Parts: sequence; C-alpha cells; structure tokens
Amino acid sequence: KCMELKSGELIKHVATDCFSLLHRGCTDIVCCIFFIVAIVGYVAVGILGKSVCSSVKDGLGTVKKPLLFYFNMMKCASPMVLLEFQCPTPQVCVEKCPNRTMTLVTAIGDKQDWEYYRSFCREDPGVKVRSVPQILQEKLCPAYLISSKPFLQRCFPSLGKKGEVITVGDQETFNDGEKIRDAKDLVAGMNCGDIKHQPVSSCSCLLIAVVLSLIFIVLLRYLAGIMVWVMIVMVIAVVAYGIVHCSVKYVSLKDTPGANITLQQLGFQPDFSVYLHIRQTWLAFIIILAILEFIIIILLIFLRNRIRIAVELMKEASRAVGYVMSSLFYPIFTFFLLTIVIAYWGVTAVFLSTSSEPVYKVFNETVCPHARETCIPENFTLSKMKTDCPQSECLFAFYGGETPYHKYLIFLQFYNVFLFFWCANFVTALGQMTLAGAFASYYWAPNKTKDMPAFPLCASLGRSLRYHTGSLAFGSLILAIVQIIRVLLEYIDHKLKGAQNKFAKFLLCCLKCCFWCLEKFIKFLNRNAYIMVAIYGKNFCRSACDAFFLLMRNVIRVVVLDKVTDFILFLGKLLIVGLVGIFAFFFFSGHTDAFKGAAPSLHYYWVPILTVLVGSYFIAHGFFSVYAMCVDTLFLCFCEDLERNDGSASRPYYMTTELRDILMKDADAGIKCEVM
Repeated sequence: KCMELKSGELIKHVATDCFSLLHRGCTDIVCCIFFIVAIVGYVAVGILGKSVCSSVKDGLGTVKKPLLFYFNMMKCASPMVLLEFQCPTPQVCVEKCPNRTMTLVTAIGDKQDWEYYRSFCREDPGVKVRSVPQILQEKLCPAYLISSKPFLQRCFPSLGKKGEVITVGDQETFNDGEKIRDAKDLVAGMNCGDIKHQPVSSCSCLLIAVVLSLIFIVLLRYLAGIMVWVMIVMVIAVVAYGIVHCSVKYVSLKDTPGANITLQQLGFQPDFSVYLHIRQTWLAFIIILAILEFIIIILLIFLRNRIRIAVELMKEASRAVGYVMSSLFYPIFTFFLLTIVIAYWGVTAVFLSTSSEPVYKVFNETVCPHARETCIPENFTLSKMKTDCPQSECLFAFYGGETPYHKYLIFLQFYNVFLFFWCANFVTALGQMTLAGAFASYYWAPNKTKDMPAFPLCASLGRSLRYHTGSLAFGSLILAIVQIIRVLLEYIDHKLKGAQNKFAKFLLCCLKCCFWCLEKFIKFLNRNAYIMVAIYGKNFCRSACDAFFLLMRNVIRVVVLDKVTDFILFLGKLLIVGLVGIFAFFFFSGHTDAFKGAAPSLHYYWVPILTVLVGSYFIAHGFFSVYAMCVDTLFLCFCEDLERNDGSASRPYYMTTELRDILMKDADAGIKCEVM
C-alpha cells in the first residue's frame, strides 16, 4: 500500500508511512508465544542442572547438599574435558567444601579426622572390613582432600600465592595418596585445559580483532575504493607470507631426527605442538595455503571488472552507513547478546554433564543373560549375576546415572543444544532485521537529509521487537531444526566410523551434504525475508515468498554482482583472522623473543590459538555484516523500486543517482534488474 502512494504531497511522506507503526501489526504470534515458552523451559533446565545437588536423602532423612565435589581434580586437566564438558572422576554431593588438606591414609589413623573425611565418600567404606587399596579401587572415597572453595556450586581448590609460588591451603605441596605434588599442578585441572589458563591473553587477542575490524569499517566509510584494493593486496600478501614461513620450517626440519615420520604413523596426539616437529605437517600447510592463494588470484583475474562495479556499490553502501553511523557499533550489541547465549549454554552444559554419576555394567566374554545390565561393584561377587555368570565382571561403563533425572539427562542436553541454536539464530536475525530496517529507511527517503528518522537504528530495533518477534522466532526456528539435524548426522557418523557398510556411509554422506546445502539456502532466504519484513511488515512466510521470487527475477545480478561483494567482504574477514592468527601464534607458542617474557606457559598452546582464530572470525563477521546487510538491503529496495516505478514525475525512482549509475553501468552483462 505504501508503494502505491505516488501522487502530489503524499510523495514526501511515503518513506515515513512505509515504516509507520500505523501500517504494522504483530506477525507470527503463535511462534512468538512458542518461543517465549521455550525460553522459560530453557531457564528451568539451567536451574535444574545447577541444583542437581540441592538435596540428598540419607538414613536420617533429607539433607541439603548443594555442592559437587570431585574425587580427583587432576583428571580435569585432560583436553577431552573441552569436548565432553565433564571430568572423568567420581563426584559426590556435599554440604560444604573441604577446608582441610589430608590423605585417606592419614585420616583413617585418627578417629576425629576420619569422621570428617568420610563425609566426602560416596558411602561408608567400612574401614574394618576394607583396606585402603580396596577403598580406592572401588572408588568409595577420594585418595585425598584439598582445602577448597565453592564456585558455580562446585568445589575447587583454594589456590593462593606466596610471592611467585602457588600454594593450596597455605602449603606449596600436597599428597595425592601416591606421591607429593606441587600445588601448581592443580591449576590445569581447575582450568579444565589451557583455554582458561590465560583468559587475559586470549581476550587481548580478541580485542585486537575488534580494533582491526572497527578500523577497517571506518576506513571503508571514507575510503571504500582504496580500502577494497588494499584488503585484496594484503590478503594475497598474508597468504604468501604463510607459504614462505611454512617453507622455511619445512626446510629447517630436513635433518632433524624423527621429523620425517608421516602423520599416519604419528597418529592422534593431544599436544598439537608434536605435529609442528613433523615435516609433513608443514608440507600440508604449504599445499593448503598455495591452493588458497591460487584460487584467490584466479578469482581476482576473472572478476576484475565486476570488482570495480562492486567497489562502486560499496561506496554507495558507505554513503548509507554515513546516514546511519550508529550501525557501525550495532555488531557490539549483537556480540554482547551472543556472548550471553553462548555463556548460558556453556554453563548449562557443564552443569548437566558434571552432575553425572559412575555407572557400572556387567561384562562377559561368553553369553550371559545379565550382559550390559547395571551392577554394583561393592557386592557383585555375592550377587545372583555373578552366580549365573561366573566369568563376568562388574566394570565401569560411563558417567550417567539411574535416577529419573539422569535417565532424561540426554534429552535435557539435547534441549540445551537446540535452544542454543534457536537463541543464537534469533539474535543474529534480530541484528539483520534491525540493520535492514535502518538502511531501508535511508533508501525510501525522498530527501535523505530531511526525511530520515532521527534515530533510524533505534526505531528499527523497536519495530522488530514490538511487531516482528514472532517472525524472527519463526525463521530462526526453521534454521535451528536444520542445524540440529546436522548435529545428529555428525553424531551418527561418529558412531558408525568403525562400520563396514559402504551403502550406509554413502547415504549418510549424501544426507550431510544435502542438509549443509539446505542450511545455506535457508540462511540466504531468511536474510532476504527479514529485509522484506522490515520494509513492509508482513509475516515471515509472505515476506520469504516475496523475497524469493524477487531474487529469482533478478538471479543474474545476484550471482554476478552481489556475490562479488560478498567475496570482497570475505577477503576482509580473512585478512583480519590472518593478522590476528599470526600474532596469536607467535605470542602463545613463544617462538619469538619479543613475547617470551609475556607469553604464558601452556600445556596445549593450540587451544587458545584456535579459540582466538574462531573468535576473531566471528568478530570480523559481525562488523563486516553491517556492509553486507547494507548492500543486500539496497539491492532488494532497488529492484522493488525499479519494478514499481518508471522514473516519471508521477512515479519517480527513490534510488540515488549514484546507485542508478552503478547498477545500470553494465546492463549488457545482465546486471540490470528485469522489470516485470
């Protein structure tokens, strides 16, 4: 309706009317309600995981035991904890964390100490009938207690410092039941890997990525043409430097003993630094970087004319960004919301995973009616299972549980992952619709200076949340469903790695490929649907349909020009990730004398490096998404404008002269939008 208001004094009010609240109503209300209910359930799951140790029944009734105590914190130092979110050590709910440091051997010899010590056992071990080795073998009690403090309802050793020496309970060493250890050995366990060993260092590298991204975006605003070519040249230079650096490493390891073994002979190693001493690793890096460099150069040669036009389009996008300068900082808001979503998911995952108990199953090499049944190792030798199957053993199977909570724990974890995808997609969608609404208000304003809203970004954010939360939830739900299916397919693929069924592997590979393509298509469709919702205020399905057919009517231009712009922005992301990655490698690896004093001592320095690389990409993606969203919005608005208007006095174009010149500069190549 707004687009039909084309006569007389109404022309100058078209932009205001199109984005007016009078023409809007709440869209996709059912999905909005469903999303709110799901969020409430998500909060309930987090509270449930946190309070799993809230109360425990004993012989005298129900006792409050809100804290989780780990038998052996050293087990948490494994890098696998980062993937499984749990420490492979027995855990028990306790009323208070231990405030003493002692061993099982010393505690048994003193009646008063033993009364205190056994409160941290899974059950009364019966010291009169069991020896200390038996108690430890059956994992009834911890081998030692360490003075601890509660954190996130878990007991962590209370570490301190005497000068430069790390202490635990004012002691520099502790007895773990087998040998005397330094207190500093507990740090790796408490941190659950090196990803938490130096959070300040990792955050500093990510801060560098933020600063670089912001500098590039600001420079694009004023020097778009120059910055695009500078980015292209610097990307080629960074990749070339990577090839040279890897070649030097490859040559330097030529006469090093053990450097000529293959990666297949080496196998999997948790310490990534081991691979860096193998020549084949650096050869693989050289090949990968060389292929990447070749692809970039070939694309630049064939797309050089399109890149010139794309640069002009970036300049127009820069003008739009100039009218909505606050959009440069909107990714910080999106990043803040995503941080909350990721942090809540991570904490909930840790709560759910670390609330497990050791489960023991019956194992037997011959046929046994009780095979894989749950058993209790303490009385297994006297049980009917042992009588029926004399050769069977009661062995540890996994960490889980037999309570109703533990039986449904896998569904709670699945719900946690699904809501993570949904919420993350919702936050991303909110950012896309907010930016689209702000840039569309720029396009449809007849007079860019007078008819623009005072605060276009805030106005667009308010419209999106007030009227289109349901549409945002609908689009992000569809994407989350596809993503969770992909996760399930990856899980099935992991479980079937040892299978010999070629057809099953082929079918699974096809399914993974299809759903990957489907996810990419849905992301593309959702993005353009949010632009149409921001412009016209229709529901998600109607907007997605309109956007799809509009793009199909202009498919040549989408492929030729829009994707060239995406390629340029991708090079910008690649440049920032490359620069930050090079800095992080030299900083954390300690290979450069300049960082040897400041670099932390890490067991697995590849963990923070990978964290910085992934974080840098998402940060760069967040900032460059402003320009990408601006280009996509201007394109859809341009095609709508071209289809509805003819440039006459009664139906004037709303595009700027510069934009019309850009998009019609190469009409012979099929870039011009078709008029229906």
